[in-house]
This record gives sequence, C-alpha cells and structure tokens, in this order.
Amino acid sequence: MNKIRIYYHSWLWMLAIAFPVSAASLPDTIAKIKPSIIAIGTYNRLAKPTSQILGTGFIIGNGNHVATNAHVIPANISKQNKVRLVVFVGHGSNIEMRNATIAAVDETHDLAILSLSGSPLPPLTISSKRVREGELYAFTGFPIGAVLGLNPVTHRGIISSITPVATPAQSTKTLSIKQLKALKNSYRVYQLDATAYPGNSGSPVYDPNTGQVIAIINKVLVKKTKESLLSNPSAITYAIPAKYLKALNSSIK
Repeated sequence: MNKIRIYYHSWLWMLAIAFPVSAASLPDTIAKIKPSIIAIGTYNRLAKPTSQILGTGFIIGNGNHVATNAHVIPANISKQNKVRLVVFVGHGSNIEMRNATIAAVDETHDLAILSLSGSPLPPLTISSKRVREGELYAFTGFPIGAVLGLNPVTHRGIISSITPVATPAQSTKTLSIKQLKALKNSYRVYQLDATAYPGNSGSPVYDPNTGQVIAIINKVLVKKTKESLLSNPSAITYAIPAKYLKALNSSIK
C-alpha cells in the first residue's frame, strides 16, 4: 500500500514538472487588459468628421493617466482653433469621449502621459522585468483607427532583437536632425517579429500571462532614426522599453 502511495505521489510530481500550472492564458489576459486600452484623438465640433483617431493609449498609475507616444499628440491643440485633445473610452458602439490634457512628455523616448477627466479606469502595471530576445509578448491597440469600429486588436510576436534606436550613417552629411539627436542620446529598443500599423502607436506590449507592460509600440520615431537609409522601410515593429515610461510617470507630481 505504501509503495502504491509513493508511486502515486511520484507520478503526480512528474506531471507537475511536465505540465506546470501557468498564469492566465492569453485570452484571459486580453479580457483583463481591454478595459485599459483607449483611443487617443481630437474633437472639433466645426470639422467634418468632428472626431479623429490618432493612436492608442493605455491607462496607468492612478487610473486617470494615459500613456502613449509623444508623436500621437497633434501640435494644433488650442482653444483658438477649437481643436480639443480627447480620449475615447469603451469599445464597439459603447464609446465615451473624455477631455484630456498633457501631463508629461519625454521627447527623447517619444513618450507622453495624459491626464483624463472622469472616474478612474483600471490601470495596467508597468513591469520592471528583464526582457530577453526570443520571449513572446502581445500588444493590443487600434491599428487602423476607427475604420472598422473602435474595437481593439491584439497581435503577438517575439522579441527578435534588442537593438540601438539609431543606425549610424556612413557620412554625417546624410544624417537628419532626429538621427543626430538619437545617436547622441542613444538607447536600446525592442524589435518584434510582428506587424503593427500607424494606429498601434502607443499600444502596450505586455506579458501574455500577467498583462504587465514591458514596452510601448512606436511606429514613427524609430523608423525615422533607424531605417532612414532604406529606400523601402521595412514592416518591422519597434517598441520603447517600459523603464522610460516608468521614469516619466515618476516625474509627475
């Protein structure tokens, strides 16, 4: 009897090794993080259409802050030209528009944090984990804005490379101002083997098991600094490490 019990427990132990209990599956994680994914845009009651989707953002911190890319925020926001910065909360046909203001900007890493009006929303956690090449992550956002309705879309891919944000040119004469700045303040970004679209700018890149954010999709800054030497820029997707967002968030008082 004791032998049978020993064999039984040994068998259970081997099963636990072969099939470890994992955290939430990707479908569960997507369901958990979707309420934190919002669209960023503008509203002008005199324009047609009155609203425009410019990119993606996600809720962080106290539930009233939104993280996104700095380039997503248009330069023409002012009371004079009647253009308001807004966020669109909710999905499908159940959409709520809220006013937003700029809380902090990091031009070097193309990051911005907005403050939004209204009741707090569920924030995502910014991860401090070490990211390694070959690890699988997911990102959720609005790749083509509201063309197909305001429904967040999820993609996944591995970290194919951790690479410098800018590639040196053979001659400084061919470098743009943005390239020179990027080379002077060089840092590393994540390269993913998944295709993102302009509307994905500002999307969170997160652990498919925990939903914790490790990076922010960037479809503009890295392309201009890293791929300007290519006559046909690639479909490679880049992301800014979350540690820079964490630092920017800490600067808000």
